[in-house]
Amino acid sequence: MMGQFQGVHVALVTPMTEGGDVDSAAIPALIDYLIDSGIHGIVPLGSTGEFYALTTAERQRVVDETIRAVAGRVPVTVGTNGGSTSDAMAHSVYAQEAGADAILLAAPYYSLPTADELYEHFAAIEKAIDLPIILYNYPGRTGVDLTPALVARLAKLPGIQFVKESTGQLERIPEIQTACGDSIDVLCGCDALALESFQAGAVGWITGAANVLPAELVQLYELHNTRREGDAQQLSARLESLLAHFEDGLYTQKVKAGCALAGHPVGDPRPPLRPLGTSATETLRLIMEAARH
Repeated sequence: MMGQFQGVHVALVTPMTEGGDVDSAAIPALIDYLIDSGIHGIVPLGSTGEFYALTTAERQRVVDETIRAVAGRVPVTVGTNGGSTSDAMAHSVYAQEAGADAILLAAPYYSLPTADELYEHFAAIEKAIDLPIILYNYPGRTGVDLTPALVARLAKLPGIQFVKESTGQLERIPEIQTACGDSIDVLCGCDALALESFQAGAVGWITGAANVLPAELVQLYELHNTRREGDAQQLSARLESLLAHFEDGLYTQKVKAGCALAGHPVGDPRPPLRPLGTSATETLRLIMEAARH
């Protein structure tokens, strides 16, 4: 499969101004920091990027500014989720025309399509573009599961080459590999199981936590990739509390607060999400300090 999508890819936060507008001017400095920290790829407009709370014009501005700021240094995978096939297709076509390297595409939310309807949805978008597609299986958010059997059907389409697996079920990785053979690669989508996912066969990791501690998360991947499993286990144990804390609710709120604590403020999440409170931010600060030492 395509090696450019291995490694740690950051599910990029969308910076906001104090007034709650998209702060596209803050994107270049944030991207420089992440790439300088060793991040292997940038993924704007995923769940952590609050795509669901942005207008079409804002989403396009984030795509344009991200691709411009990255300037070809690492792959850019644009989240193109939409509530309908036509909506997701339009975002996907825009991403391709803007110069994206791939798209990240979850099931349409709220409508709860059947397996056959999901197949037709993804197949229509795959036909409309000429980019690799990373399926995003997150039934906790979308309400429907991209089962290994469905992924195997979709993997027969040439553009569908990866799946970000976010069920938190580690056994899904070998199940997908058995169902698909070498026609698709699995990416970790569960922060608390990152090292275990690599050991089970995941070739990369798309994570919002990398906005906060990018160098440490890259180091975890690289220790495993260079077969230094003892060192990887030690680092994983050190990061365990932080990664579990992010996944224990209020994910986007904690990531944005964590960015500020790390010295890279990106503003508050957009309503209905609220900024993390003072007490919760102090708890996060202590957990981040422990993860660094």
